[in-house]
Amino acid sequence: MNDKKDIQSKTIQEKMAEEELVKEKIDDQGRRWRKAYFGGGEHFKNWLAQCKELGEVMVEKVDATGYKCFEEGGEKLYRIWLRMDEETDDDLFD
Repeated sequence: MNDKKDIQSKTIQEKMAEEELVKEKIDDQGRRWRKAYFGGGEHFKNWLAQCKELGEVMVEKVDATGYKCFEEGGEKLYRIWLRMDEETDDDLFD
């Protein structure tokens, strides 16, 4: 597979546009999660602390290939997911 080559050949604009499309996911137990944050560094730590106050969170490490500032700085890149139920979804996102 050429996944690594494909990732490297995409522009940062293409990668960010793809990331914008990532909004929700369903886990193995059928629970719904909504993406609350994408990034790293100190901002990530602050967002994680705030999201934990809102409820159950899941952190997903993302491949930083193609994100030059993250690659050069050796920083990790993450998504923060908030677990959603109908009540939480209505209260936070509508």
